[in-house]
Amino acid sequence: MNYSILAQAAGGSQGMIYQVVMWVGIIGVFYFFMIRPQQKKQKEQKELLNNLKKGDEVVTIGGIHARIYTVEESTVTLELDKGVKLTVEKSAISRTIAG
Repeated sequence: MNYSILAQAAGGSQGMIYQVVMWVGIIGVFYFFMIRPQQKKQKEQKELLNNLKKGDEVVTIGGIHARIYTVEESTVTLELDKGVKLTVEKSAISRTIAG
C-alpha cells in the first residue's frame, strides 16, 4: 500500500516535468516563428536606411517612387521629377528599387 502512494507521487512529479517541457517547447516555437523573424526584418530595415545614398531609387511607405537627392542625419530629400523635391524622414523609406 505504501508503494502505491510513492508511485502516485512519482507519477505526479513526472507529469509536472512533462508540463514544464511542453511550455518550454511552446515558448521556443513562439520565439523561432514569431519574434526572431521580426527582429531579423528590423535589422535588415535598419541596414537599408543606413546604406541609403544619393541616386538610389526608393519607395516610401506611402507608395511614392522617387530618387534620393540628398541624405542627412534623419531625413532624406527625394526628387520626384525634375525640380520637384520632397523631404521625408528616413524611416518613411520602405525599400529600394533595383535598377
